[in-house]
Amino acid sequence: MDYNRYMAKRAVPLKASGIREMFKLMADPSVISLAGGSPDPNLFPTDFLAEVSKEILENNGKKALAYGTTDGYAPLKEELIKRAKMVNAVAENDKIIVTTGAQQAIDLIARVLVEDEDIIVVENPSFVGTLNSLRSVRAKLIGVSLEDDGMNMTELEETLKNNNVKLIYTIPNFQNPAGITMSYEKRLKMLELASKYDCLIIEDNPYGDLRFSGEDVATIKSLDKEGRVMYVGSLSKILSPGLRIGYLVADAEICDKAEIVKQVNDVHTPCLTQMIACEFLKRFDVEEHIKKSCEVYGEKCKFMLDCMDKYFPKSVTWTKPEGGLFILVNCPSSIDAGALSIEAIKNYKVAFVPGNNFSTDIGKKSSMFRLNYSTMPKEKIEEGIKAIGKMLTEKLGN
Repeated sequence: MDYNRYMAKRAVPLKASGIREMFKLMADPSVISLAGGSPDPNLFPTDFLAEVSKEILENNGKKALAYGTTDGYAPLKEELIKRAKMVNAVAENDKIIVTTGAQQAIDLIARVLVEDEDIIVVENPSFVGTLNSLRSVRAKLIGVSLEDDGMNMTELEETLKNNNVKLIYTIPNFQNPAGITMSYEKRLKMLELASKYDCLIIEDNPYGDLRFSGEDVATIKSLDKEGRVMYVGSLSKILSPGLRIGYLVADAEICDKAEIVKQVNDVHTPCLTQMIACEFLKRFDVEEHIKKSCEVYGEKCKFMLDCMDKYFPKSVTWTKPEGGLFILVNCPSSIDAGALSIEAIKNYKVAFVPGNNFSTDIGKKSSMFRLNYSTMPKEKIEEGIKAIGKMLTEKLGN
């Protein structure tokens, strides 16, 4: 049967995430995956989580396994507000909602604020999960190019001037997939332009804790005096992605609507995982844990960059992150990163993500690809980079 005639119009443009597909490959232990966006599993505080889970189920199991409130477990909300206040991301009229991962927070915003053909500005390239979420509500996406210090502000203003833009979506810290950080000046400028052209900003900050070099930059939310910024945070990168704990901090009017949408989406984020996360924030040495994570990622990032210097052709360039999990590789236009990724899997069992996955036009060929350094040990990183370098040298020369 041909189901296309039954398909909702909003579902037609959706494509499977290349990253999700890569996770299937990662089930094969022989694959060197430089594709995912997960933290190093060796950093998961498994002993603590096992102890806390047992304690919760023994002492408070009836509550942990029951239905909860849609906006989240109150003690966890208090702990998350404390973390948001550490980066001045809470304003007087704001509320917080605990979400099932940061991805859901973004999706709730999209379902509350975006109508068919509403124009949304995103960084080009940008996070595939957000792009698909916005596609699912039939938004019109316009990509604005990235520079070394964030979105091109001249291009952004031209886009805002010539279009009726409703939202700007940005990952200002250690951007996914580029790994770059938006400068303080550009954060101020983005706010100024949002005010001038009357649009809202989604500030997605899942990687902000993972700085291993350079200086912290103020959140866009902390600079906002008009209530234009909706702040999305996550515990996936400092605790565990599998617990699926994210949160949205925004004006109460937006959060109230988002809560209703979440109610019909999944009712609430599981109480057990919320209670586990709460105990992690209350009782674990979170800052020491983050410090250790940053040391691990900083060392792995430097090692991968050194390997790229050693094995990649001179005509290939890449970003140099100060934190987060990703490096974006830019190849000459003759390189088709999608075809290269297939060749890498087939011939070398090395996985990475082609750049078209992060584009507003997913069907367009890209000469960029994203590398992840967080999950593989150093020997596998070198083996993977050496294989990619060999393929690139064969196509481009030295």
